[in-house]
Amino acid sequence: MRVTVADCLELDAFKGAEVIAGKLNLSNDVKTISVLDACNTEDLELDGTEKTEILLTGFLGIRDDVKKQCELIHDIAARGCAALAVYHVGKVVKKLDEKVVDTADREMLPLILMPEGTGYMRAITEVMDKVLYGDNFRNSLISNTVFHLLNFEKHSNFQSAVREAAINNDFQLIILSEDFNPILTVETRHKATISDAIKLGKERNVESNSKSYTMIDVNGVLTYWGPVTINSEKYYMFIVDNEDSYTAGEITKLAEIIELAMGMWKYTPERDAKAEFIKALIRGNKSLAYTLKDEAKISGDDILSVFFSKGISTEVENHIFAEFEKEEDLNVMKVTEGDETYGMILTFEDEKVNPTLKNSCVQLFNKLKGNKKARIFHVTGLNGIEGAGDAYRLISESWSFVQSVFPYKRVFTKYELTLVSNCINIQIQGGFVKKNYMELLEPFKEAGENKGRQLLETLETFVLDAGMNSGKTAEFMGIHTNTVQYRLKKINEMLGVEITGNRVIPGLTMALALKRLERVVS
Repeated sequence: MRVTVADCLELDAFKGAEVIAGKLNLSNDVKTISVLDACNTEDLELDGTEKTEILLTGFLGIRDDVKKQCELIHDIAARGCAALAVYHVGKVVKKLDEKVVDTADREMLPLILMPEGTGYMRAITEVMDKVLYGDNFRNSLISNTVFHLLNFEKHSNFQSAVREAAINNDFQLIILSEDFNPILTVETRHKATISDAIKLGKERNVESNSKSYTMIDVNGVLTYWGPVTINSEKYYMFIVDNEDSYTAGEITKLAEIIELAMGMWKYTPERDAKAEFIKALIRGNKSLAYTLKDEAKISGDDILSVFFSKGISTEVENHIFAEFEKEEDLNVMKVTEGDETYGMILTFEDEKVNPTLKNSCVQLFNKLKGNKKARIFHVTGLNGIEGAGDAYRLISESWSFVQSVFPYKRVFTKYELTLVSNCINIQIQGGFVKKNYMELLEPFKEAGENKGRQLLETLETFVLDAGMNSGKTAEFMGIHTNTVQYRLKKINEMLGVEITGNRVIPGLTMALALKRLERVVS
């Protein structure tokens, strides 16, 4: 439907407005509206103004410069903009100069003087509603869809009804779980894959848009994304306009009708098999995971890494995952609750696991640690579903303790997790094995309380935190490197060994980790 400047002037947002120039061009087409921040031609280039656009301004940056106001009007008219509406006259600009009005008249640009006390937002909302919906909203899409969706005599369920509505109106419908796993797919054409669409949806961060629908071009196929609520649960729905024959407003209205129909059919989405697969492994129910793998379309050989993250905002995490999937051609599958995420990284079919892919996973987890509160626990390099289940068990049993043993780390691998898991078992069992390890640290007691505690703290930091780097040890402890070197020499003498020796460090690491763990659990 064609919308003109004159049509817009009849809207409530323009009530009391006065056209003071360019009245001969009130028939200019209007297709969009925006706020003008530009103060000169160079700024106008940045703003990217378009033909058929109504611009709203208060001349805030050039309130006292009549010459620049005139130049700006000249440039706006040259770009074919539909009209210019001026706000806050009397407060920002005391009065529109006659030269400004004459320039607009000469350029035949409709210049609209807005009444006092009005703001931009109402005009933007009403004009866009007019452009998108018009007075005579094309009801063929809606009426045809409603006819099929509510044909209770012909169809036995919502899935059947919406499929026929999609076929007859040339659209497609995909419903995704909150974790972006497909729950319902109604495909009527195959120009792009669902996985490609999901990747772009994640990349565009559609979950941050809680109200309106976002248009995404997927390899030439227009898709419209938005949130839906089904049985009080949050889902995402995207609609594909097969022939680019509907407006964004029509698609939005279509989505509203479909959501209403779900309630009328009492539609309950099928379970999210991929999320249930992950949850089964987290609970250690490997038999259920094997049962779900075909439904979730997961092969054990495809599982490259499993992880648990916490303290990372969903928006940041999703953005990093989306970039990772795009760059590495790997698939991140996850279950998120609050700021905690359990997930796994999978290769695609026929892609062999290799060291490069494993390194890519490690790089991903290192990117996630940007937030100081972020903690990531992962096991990369697995042996099928059995290995994934064992990895989740390792993470679940040790993640809360591993942070106490390695307080300066944010990303924990299977090596730290395994070490701490063994320490937990030794701590629980006690007895001879624990006694052997703890006796390795007995010399520190003999050195005296203060000196022994100081030397033990230095050794713990050197081995567990600084990777046996004396410079980093000094940095962590806030002392000079020479002091660290002196203390390490004293520790060597006290223990009677070279603490960095290959035969010494494994036992010493276990003993020190047990010591830290004992402080937490005792």
